[in-house]
Amino acid sequence: MDYLAHLTVIQHTSADYLGLIEDHLEGRKIRFTYHRPFTERGGVPTLESIGDGLVLLGGGPWGSAGPRNVPTLVREVELAHGCLERGIPLLGIELGAQILALAGGGRSHATPLALTVEQAHRVDDDALNGYLPERFVSIAYGRDRFELPPHARVLARGEDDEPAVFQLGDKAFGFRGHPGFKPAIAEDLVMEFEEAPDDPAPMLVQAREQARAVEEALIPIMTGLVQLTGWMQRRDPAP
Repeated sequence: MDYLAHLTVIQHTSADYLGLIEDHLEGRKIRFTYHRPFTERGGVPTLESIGDGLVLLGGGPWGSAGPRNVPTLVREVELAHGCLERGIPLLGIELGAQILALAGGGRSHATPLALTVEQAHRVDDDALNGYLPERFVSIAYGRDRFELPPHARVLARGEDDEPAVFQLGDKAFGFRGHPGFKPAIAEDLVMEFEEAPDDPAPMLVQAREQARAVEEALIPIMTGLVQLTGWMQRRDPAP
């Protein structure tokens, strides 16, 4: 029996997950499996075990440029680098985007833990096959920022004019914010860890107010991602 893509998803905390993206994948019959390296029996998957794509999620208070680096940073950078070399589709979100940038030859720099809600704007009309909205809400919970390698293609910028969405090669995409963000993700992260952003309440209110806008923007974003990654193409089952 034919089947569609099977994605490998790496979580860095129990609270941060695919969010609204889950519904879009399930609606397209794209399977996904969570891997949780932070659990006792968890671990970073091998390159050989990656299916039709890799998704690296956010990390809450974990970063990539300082004393609070996610413990599996080196192994995940190596895994992402292997995916880039093999042309395996890759989606990096928040901390995952930092890992993708590092894997592609970029860097990251330290910034404080924060919850941010901002308007991003498209700077490439062909971004995501033309489906990236001209303006969209970008909500991020985390620390540190990526510095892109010279060959990266910037697709959108934030209110600070820094890259908000980028592309490496044909099938790897990084989002500074979480395109499938749900307010409960931030609320649970605040409760899960002792460390939290300073006075997150006002930003949580803004995040709730922008929930519908996030849902609406995700529709074209997922359309473009699925087209460029080939996740909707029929695949023959393994023998």
